[in-house]
Amino acid sequence: MRRLSGSYRSALIIGVQGIRARKLRTLLSMISLFLGVLAVVTVQAGASIAERALMSDLELRSGYDGTLIIDVMPHEKSPAIVTETVKGSDAVALIATQAIIGEPGVSPINPGAAPFDQGSWGTTDICDDSGNCVPGPPTGEAIEVALTAVTGDLMTYRPLRHVSGAWLDFSTVPSMSPRLVINEEAAKGFQNHQVPAEMRVNGAKANMTPQIVGVVNDGDVQPRAYVRHDELTNWLPAASMSDPNMGMPLQVMTTKGSAVEQVLTAKLRGAGIESYANLTESRKQMEDQLKLMRLVFLSMAGLVLLIGVAGILNVGLATVGERVEEFALRRAVGTPRLLLAGIVLAETMLTGLLTAAAAIGVGVAGLKVVSMVLGSREPLLQGVQFPWDAGVAGIIAGIVAGVLGGFIPALRAAGIPIATVMRA
Repeated sequence: MRRLSGSYRSALIIGVQGIRARKLRTLLSMISLFLGVLAVVTVQAGASIAERALMSDLELRSGYDGTLIIDVMPHEKSPAIVTETVKGSDAVALIATQAIIGEPGVSPINPGAAPFDQGSWGTTDICDDSGNCVPGPPTGEAIEVALTAVTGDLMTYRPLRHVSGAWLDFSTVPSMSPRLVINEEAAKGFQNHQVPAEMRVNGAKANMTPQIVGVVNDGDVQPRAYVRHDELTNWLPAASMSDPNMGMPLQVMTTKGSAVEQVLTAKLRGAGIESYANLTESRKQMEDQLKLMRLVFLSMAGLVLLIGVAGILNVGLATVGERVEEFALRRAVGTPRLLLAGIVLAETMLTGLLTAAAAIGVGVAGLKVVSMVLGSREPLLQGVQFPWDAGVAGIIAGIVAGVLGGFIPALRAAGIPIATVMRA
C-alpha cells in the first residue's frame, strides 16, 4: 500500500510540475473544456431551480407534501361539524362563500368573482325558486370576491407568499370589523376602482365594514379574500355559509393519521355527509416529469462536454508526442509503465478539476448577478442560493472529462519503448 501510495504521490507531483511548465497548453485545454463543464453546471443548477419553482407553485395551490386535504360536501350541518372538530387542534378548516365589497344595492363589476381581465363569470339577473328571472341592479362601484373563512393559520399547510401588510392574527379577540387578507388579483381590482368599505354576504344580518390588512400571492387567478371564521360568524350563522345547491366543498387541512381525520370522518359518516380525503404528494406526482426534464438537459450538456474532452485529448496527444524522450528516459531508469500513465492522467485530471472550479465560480457569480437584476421582478430568484448538487456535478464532470481526455495519451505514454531514448 505504501508503494502504491508513493507512486500516486509521485504521479501527482510530476503532473503539477508538468502543468506549471506548460501553462499555455494547460490554458488551451481548460478553454476547450470550460464550456462543457459550465454547461453541466448550468443545466444542473437550472434544473434544481426549475424544480424548486415547480414545487413552489404546486405547494402554493395544493399545500406542502404530506398535507391531508379532506373535502366535505355542502350540507347545513357541515360547517358546525367541521369547526367543532378542528377547534383547538392544528388542523385548519376552509369554508368558501362569496362576498361583494363596495356600494350597496348595485351589481359588482365582476359578477361571479371573475378575474378583471376575463369579463363576467356570472349574471346579475335575480331569479326566484321557479326560475323566473328579472334584471338585477345596475353595475356600480363594487367588487365581488371569493371569500374563504379560515379557522386557523393556513400558512402551516400552504406557503402563501407575502406581498404586503400582515397575515391574519388568530391570537387576538375576534373583531366586529372583519379583517381581510386579499390576493393579488383582488388587490388589482381595489387599486383600479375606488369602492366604499362595505361588505355584504348572503345570509348576513347586516352589511359589515371590513378592513384589509394584507396582500398575498396564493396562485389563484380569481379575486379572493381570506377572513377569520370567528369574525365572519359574528355577522351570519355558520349554516348559511354552506349551500347544498350552490356551495363549494368545505376543506380541512391536517396530517395523515391525525385524531382530527378519524373523528371528523366518523362524525360526517354519522350525519350522512360525504367526504373525500386526498394526500398531497406533489413531488411524487411530478417525479417522472422532473427526471425527464433533467435527463434531456444533461444530455445536451453532455454533448458540449464531449467537445471539451476532444480538445483536451488533442492537447494531451500533442504533449505526449513532445515528451517522448522524457518518458523513454524515465522508463530507462526504472519508472513503471503505470506511473507514466499516472503522470499523464494526473495532468489531465488536475486540468479538469481546475476547469470545474472555474466553471463553478462563474456559475455562482452569474446566479448572484441574475438574482440581483431580476430578483425584484421574480420573487423566486430573491436570495436564491447556488445548488450544491450543481457544484458536485461540475466536479464530477471535470474529473470524468480529465480521465476520458487523458486515457489515450496515458496509454501512449506507457507504451513508449526504452529504445526510444537511444535514438534521441
